[in-house]
Amino acid sequence: RRFEEALFKLFSKGELFGTTHTYIGQEAIAVSVINNLNDDDIIVSNHRCHGHYLARTNDVVGLLAEIMGKEGGLCSGRGGSQHLFKDNFYSNGVQGNMFPVAAGMAYAEKIKGNDIVLTIFVGDGTFGQGTLYETLNLLSLWSIPVLVVVENNRYAQSTPIELNFAGTFTGRVKGFNISTGEIETNDVEVLYKRFAPIIKKIRETKTPHVEIVHTYRLGPHSKGDDDRDKKEIELWTKNDPLKILGNQIENSQLKKIDKMIKESLNRAQKIVS
Repeated sequence: RRFEEALFKLFSKGELFGTTHTYIGQEAIAVSVINNLNDDDIIVSNHRCHGHYLARTNDVVGLLAEIMGKEGGLCSGRGGSQHLFKDNFYSNGVQGNMFPVAAGMAYAEKIKGNDIVLTIFVGDGTFGQGTLYETLNLLSLWSIPVLVVVENNRYAQSTPIELNFAGTFTGRVKGFNISTGEIETNDVEVLYKRFAPIIKKIRETKTPHVEIVHTYRLGPHSKGDDDRDKKEIELWTKNDPLKILGNQIENSQLKKIDKMIKESLNRAQKIVS
């Protein structure tokens, strides 16, 4: 959260170019899922990838340098905000583009006999892409150990879900005979416990699972294009995952954590600049 807030400040100062899609409001999902994965598990992300990447690597300096177009970035400054690669973490900004690629990667690991779960994060808007359904078909037919995490933040760019989505997520997935579930919460502890048995089952049975998490994007689609009703955003701010977790942590400990994060960001900005 603090990293992406810092990005907005850098944009306002003219120190960043292009665009960026923040993960503000959805952080509990990345933290809960990724902390249930093994180090050699594969993660495939999308255009809203900073939260996934930082939850996996804690590589603040590498990501900041990448977004600023520096040679010291994790992709030498050429991937920017959306196209990242490090070890077994991948992201791409094209909606649905990585879905068949992820299936192929997971299938290759299965053929090799490796005990690996591939997790792919997609948004509700990706359910408008045909490649998603073609890939769900293959996941089911070939029994590929993939966890699909659908982060339903209720908007496909600026279009609310009720204007572009017919039926239900689970109904669409069940048509491919894939196990599926859904939950609506921004509580990281609840989500952590939710994903633990799901990932364990995928690893043991080598079968896919689709889990839909209903959440809300508190920030704009990208760095400034937000035409949503401010009252709606204010209402959802009450369910901010940071507030929910903050209420579960002792105040003195919370201040200590916040100070540590700010110092880490300050050091990263000095290194990169």
